[in-house]
Amino acid sequence: MRGRSQAHKFIMQSKPDIEHITDRLGKSARAVRAEDIVAEITRQLDDRSIPAIYRNQILTQRTRQYELRAPAKKLRVEVLHTLLGIELKIGNRRLLCPDLATARYLAVFARVGCEVIAVPYDITKISWIADELESSWQRMMLLVDHFTDGRSARLRNAIHRRLLDQARAEIAELGAGSKFPEFNTRTRQTTNRTDARRGTT
Repeated sequence: MRGRSQAHKFIMQSKPDIEHITDRLGKSARAVRAEDIVAEITRQLDDRSIPAIYRNQILTQRTRQYELRAPAKKLRVEVLHTLLGIELKIGNRRLLCPDLATARYLAVFARVGCEVIAVPYDITKISWIADELESSWQRMMLLVDHFTDGRSARLRNAIHRRLLDQARAEIAELGAGSKFPEFNTRTRQTTNRTDARRGTT
């Protein structure tokens, strides 16, 4: 609930910033192609896109690799509250999640159709990153609706598919890091001993 309310607030604040691609085209160029709209949506999302958040806010910290194995084709993705706990449903698959924040985090990448992703090792950071990812997803959907208003459903679906293909390819190229987080095993005690040895030689 908290993530949804923050996403809604983010969209409402960002809505006045939305530009329409046809406002910057001549009257003879009103028939916009799907790739033109995809490029414009990508430009307007900029560093608030899902791949940008993944690159700048997730991969810059200690992470662990997670095999999500979400299919590229469109499937219904739901976060469920069950007797067993929090589950993420991807099509007919159900994944038991340790908490709601993790389920929300994984749900965004499941909608994109990611195979393998990086997950923050520090669980206290997952919630606010999930907020950012959900806001980015909602803003992308808002932009798709905005640019396809009055146009065909076929065009809308084509734009949506291309945006997801693009995001999925970018995330895959960025990588999912190592299977296990790397720790700095050089402790303060070890450092002091090393310095002491150097001082006696």
